[in-house]
Amino acid sequence: MECLGVSSVQNLQALSALLSTQQDDDEEEEDSKNVTACARLGPGHIGPARKKDKEVSTAYVKKNSKDIWSEEEVAEGSQYDDLTDPRPQPEYEIILKQSVGTEDLFLGLSGKDPSSMCCEAMLVKIKLPDTKATDVVLDVKEKFLDLRTPKYKLGLHLPHPIHSQEGKAQFFSEREELEVTLLLKRSMDFIR
Repeated sequence: MECLGVSSVQNLQALSALLSTQQDDDEEEEDSKNVTACARLGPGHIGPARKKDKEVSTAYVKKNSKDIWSEEEVAEGSQYDDLTDPRPQPEYEIILKQSVGTEDLFLGLSGKDPSSMCCEAMLVKIKLPDTKATDVVLDVKEKFLDLRTPKYKLGLHLPHPIHSQEGKAQFFSEREELEVTLLLKRSMDFIR
């Protein structure tokens, strides 16, 4: 049990010096005389020596452009927030939908539960009194729904991400209500 010609007694003394909590100057000088270079190595010396790279702070990296914010820093849908717009927000309701068959209802074979994780779609019902279907302007993003009419405006941050290209909207004149059905983007879709 020797390391480069050092006896096992010296190895034990070196190990004891590494593990001791007392750090008196006299003991350190005495130990350093008896301990070889091999025994002074610690866990940080295992493997190839690290190169000291220039440290870059990730908190603030200035780009060459004159942009104040990057696209990642701006919340989706914030471009539609207009605080000076006097139009009121219409009443709306968000309903999560789930496709349930008889095997789910009576036998519970598909493993679905009533939680929002098992829902396939989101239904947004928006009441628009005194509005025609031709006056409605609707824009749907992954996490934001923007609705504009001459009398109302709605900027709605959605509770779950959706497939923005796979939804449908239907206006019911007799109820003066717009129903927007949006398919949910679920992280565990590949399992079900």
